[in-house]
Amino acid sequence: MNSRETNDDQNEFTLARFCIGIDLGTTNCVLAYVDTERLGAESVNDGSNGASEFQVETFLVPQWVDLDVAEARATLPSFHYTLHSTENLSRSEKHPWLHNDNEDLATCVGEYARIAGLLHPARQIASAKSWLSHEGVDRTADLLPWHGDPDVARRSPADASASYLRHLAEAWDAEHPDHPMSEQDIVITLPASFDEVARELTVRAAKMAGLPRIQLIEEPQAAFYAWLDRHRDDWRDLVQVGQLILVCDIGGGTTDLTLIRVRPADSEHEKDVVQFHRVAVGKHLILGGDNLDLAVAKAAEAKLNQTLTPRQWQQLLAASRQTKETFLSDSRPERTTIHLPGEGSSLIGGGIQVEMTAEEVDELLLEGFFPQVDLDASVTAEQSGFQEVGLPYAADPAVTRHLAEFLREHRRTGLDQNQEETSNLQESDAVNLVLFNGGVLTAPAIRQRLVGSLSRWFGEPAVLDASRLDLAVAQGAAHYAMVRRGHGVRIAANLARAYFIQIEQNPPRAVCVIPADAQPGTSYQIDQLPMELSVGVPVSFPLWVSSTRLADRPGDVVDIDPQTMTPLPPIQTALRDRKRRDQSTMEIVIQSELSEIGTVGLFCVSGPKRWRLEFDIRGTLETDRESHEYEGESAGIVDEETLDECRQLIQRVFVEKSLKPSLLVKRLQTTVGSSRDQWPPSFLRQLWEALMDVQDQRRQSPSHESRWLNLAGFALRPGYGVAVDDWRTSQTWRMIHGKIAHADQQVRAESYVLWRRIAGGMTSGQQVQLATTLGKWLLAGPSNQDMAEANEAWRTIGAMERLPIDTKRAFASAILEALDRKKMAPLHPSLLWTLGRLASRVLAYGPMNLIVPAGDIGHWMAQLTHSKSIETQDSAVRRLAAFTITQMTRRCDDRFRDVDQPTRDRALTLLKRLDAPDHWKELVRSGGKLDHEEQQAVFGDTLPLGISLRG
Repeated sequence: MNSRETNDDQNEFTLARFCIGIDLGTTNCVLAYVDTERLGAESVNDGSNGASEFQVETFLVPQWVDLDVAEARATLPSFHYTLHSTENLSRSEKHPWLHNDNEDLATCVGEYARIAGLLHPARQIASAKSWLSHEGVDRTADLLPWHGDPDVARRSPADASASYLRHLAEAWDAEHPDHPMSEQDIVITLPASFDEVARELTVRAAKMAGLPRIQLIEEPQAAFYAWLDRHRDDWRDLVQVGQLILVCDIGGGTTDLTLIRVRPADSEHEKDVVQFHRVAVGKHLILGGDNLDLAVAKAAEAKLNQTLTPRQWQQLLAASRQTKETFLSDSRPERTTIHLPGEGSSLIGGGIQVEMTAEEVDELLLEGFFPQVDLDASVTAEQSGFQEVGLPYAADPAVTRHLAEFLREHRRTGLDQNQEETSNLQESDAVNLVLFNGGVLTAPAIRQRLVGSLSRWFGEPAVLDASRLDLAVAQGAAHYAMVRRGHGVRIAANLARAYFIQIEQNPPRAVCVIPADAQPGTSYQIDQLPMELSVGVPVSFPLWVSSTRLADRPGDVVDIDPQTMTPLPPIQTALRDRKRRDQSTMEIVIQSELSEIGTVGLFCVSGPKRWRLEFDIRGTLETDRESHEYEGESAGIVDEETLDECRQLIQRVFVEKSLKPSLLVKRLQTTVGSSRDQWPPSFLRQLWEALMDVQDQRRQSPSHESRWLNLAGFALRPGYGVAVDDWRTSQTWRMIHGKIAHADQQVRAESYVLWRRIAGGMTSGQQVQLATTLGKWLLAGPSNQDMAEANEAWRTIGAMERLPIDTKRAFASAILEALDRKKMAPLHPSLLWTLGRLASRVLAYGPMNLIVPAGDIGHWMAQLTHSKSIETQDSAVRRLAAFTITQMTRRCDDRFRDVDQPTRDRALTLLKRLDAPDHWKELVRSGGKLDHEEQQAVFGDTLPLGISLRG
């Protein structure tokens, strides 16, 4: 998280000559600015606060528009492209900064990156902004372009975003060498619905681009500031107190909905001036122009009556984006033809073409995305059919249904506090004014469809005029930078969402720490609920956010309702105090603040000292949110007396030496009164703590170390699902990796079992380090004496889903070779299980960017089909082979993960010969969910109660 802007920063901003607004868009970036030296000598003190004294201008951005052709344009397309060996961009004489060295450029951004991507889509990064908010991948990992060519270097979403900002900064600096961008007052826009991680990554991208100090503003607010900028002289005549303004912003990647209520000014001497209060923000919806592109592409593919290859599909998708923009333009044709080049031997003269008409596209986009619905229409929760590029698109593509739901929930927000002001208005809860923004809404038919929906619900609203929608957000951001200096009218933008920290598990309850009406710079102290926390041990606070619970105040304790509250990545800290080392606990209270930059700050406070609670930016995967649900903890608890008896048993084995290690688990089960598979996660983690207390004593004998490793891994499995599991896993790694005390085969095997069980909590670096060590031995081929140990080592490899794809390929190739060698028969069960995990279409916990491409699966399935060893095995191994094939070819309706039809047919034929269950065949044929028994088979062990795998 980012600390609050300091007064020194504000003074530096005030001295900057230029106020710059940057729209870091999904499809285009725009830079607008105000030159403060052109301000009039006197401020106008008539309520405009000098608003008429400055001019917002659009910066023309030099960029490559073709090979060796550079031009300056108002928009910088948000595309990053890695040049092919046949392409070369030499130095531009007019814009020499475009090529600052003597070597050929390897990459470029902007118009040429957009155009070149039509022919080589696997070399192009698009929609990086959408990836910043994708919870299903590691957003800090180098994963773009998604399914790019092998020779294309991958970049993280933040790095790709930084490349656009860096290009803007270099272009600006070349034109303003005495006023570099890094020293100016910069405001960057982002979707109002961006979660805290996406906001932090936007700030990180700016820093990577050399812009360490920025302000953030939400795009709908910026769009409204742009409207105010265009109507400085007459905006008072266009709005009235009590009116409700809807800002509908549909860009390339997201749909952003915002409500602004018009209220009278607080100041007595400005009674004729109103205030604008942003009162509500919609949910985060990855629903925008990209979705429309996909719809056009799918319709075009359907007309072709053939399934395209992934490469052809990428080309069609890029061409469909251009087709959509053509039909959304003012001077659109009646029809257009999409051309795709051929592949292989048919590259020349073997291309594919399909004709699309304006009428077809209108019907597709209007009825599919903007259908006529009633105000009580409900958003459907089924999975979106759009899984083609790995992004989690909104399940329901109908923008009008999302709009109806948003207005039902929020159109009365703010009325309770302003009843006197709005009592004379007949329709104070109706949308009176609407402002459109975003590239999708350049289409008149789409705007008309939305106005028609609002008219049916409330009566026809007045539409606030807009100029170029693609420039408005940047212009509004520049205007806002001037408002921060005291010029113009400010929108009183409260959070419009409340934040809660979870404090109880069963039933789950939380305390409000930041209310929805919080203003930037305000702080709160939750001293009604003092907490006692241990020093030196990380404490985790599951954090929730709600855009519907807007009346809760700081300190209010509420029941957690997943229907109205959304989990955020956990925040945590480890309290350390050098002066109080002897004290194991300290009393703290929670303090919260909304920083000037727009990020949330949370602190543990004890007297004069404060410890910052940090968002775990690394932990941006779905597994890191498991602890919010507390399903594991709510699966049951063990009373303190029983827990004490279990701790004593552990002491008897490892400290007192009065109980044999081999009897420990049996005695624990007797004490608890249930088999260890029934022990709840909360109890298991307490056992882990008891084992860590005696970890030094594991060294006294191989039997002690084996039992300790076995039970520690069992208690911490699967490495996630309970708060602070990432810390527990890191502690286990620090104490165990490379520190096994006994050179004993059983001890080593048990260490592999431990890593396999907790792999879900290990970092990618830890997994790579362990796989490198094991790979040197396994790939060389273990001896007959090492088979038992090798079995566990191979399973450890299979459990590590965060390994790089090339590493997975290497291990899978070795497995396929080993399956045809009789000498390796004792390892076949482990090898098959590992192959299933390495080649799975749906990972148990790992990020989507580390799924092995479908093309590899086709080759591996061909090898398995021709292998004679599988069908000659006993029934148990045959069943395991069938489940491996199921995981490798399971349908998931994602073109880049799904195998082609010949491979699917081959898999179904082999499953039939192996007598596979019907459900497994259905998973391959049509897709679906794994049942509990199948999840256990994937995990390779029993899962703790209340914790499940993805998919």
